[in-house]
Amino acid sequence: MRVLYVNPRSGEGRGSEVANEAERRGIRVLDLGDEAPAEASAVGVAGGDGSLAGVARIAVEREIPFACVPCGTRNHFARDVGLDLDDPLGALDAYDGAERRVDIGEVAERFFLNNVSLGAYALWRHGRLGEFLDRRRRNAIVDGRPLDAAVLLVSNNAYDRLGRRARLDEGVLGIYATAGFLPTVAIERKALGFELEFPKLREVEAAIDGEPVTLPGRLAPRVRPLELRLLVPPKL
Repeated sequence: MRVLYVNPRSGEGRGSEVANEAERRGIRVLDLGDEAPAEASAVGVAGGDGSLAGVARIAVEREIPFACVPCGTRNHFARDVGLDLDDPLGALDAYDGAERRVDIGEVAERFFLNNVSLGAYALWRHGRLGEFLDRRRRNAIVDGRPLDAAVLLVSNNAYDRLGRRARLDEGVLGIYATAGFLPTVAIERKALGFELEFPKLREVEAAIDGEPVTLPGRLAPRVRPLELRLLVPPKL
């Protein structure tokens, strides 16, 4: 049984259009939060970046393929995969396409396909940007190195300066941090994992794939190389 989770609020109503086409193709449509049937042979999600990781977890834990149908505002993961962001219906062809192994990131028992953000962007996503002046939310330690982190980003594979990822299967995390109130680049490198700490906070505001979450003040994000069995349309 092939399954597609649909976020009907994504993509200005395109989720409903995708759901109808999926049902026409014999793909079972579920709402986000529904339990995947035990007999599911592949799972996918039609939505934005924030909808992806929860369904990807099902795919990883059950060792079944995963399909991404871009129906969000930015669709960063789908873009880096090479999907046509203007053709979510065509992305359903992935269910009959090829399988490509890609990496997935994990932090505090949560998966991420794009990145984990801390600092100014995360505070903005929480509606608390004014707290950026609170030094406790900027005083970070990265692999033992203290810095005043205006922005701290951990990514599943490394971004270039245009915010794109050339690869999703290099088996590394990228980290990018700026320091100081007038930020300058303090850290930019790749590794299998990192040790992060906000020593004066028990919990810290973060954004995982753009979704606001609260994480422990000590974090050890890591990469899970090639654990996601990504389905892509035959034309890719």
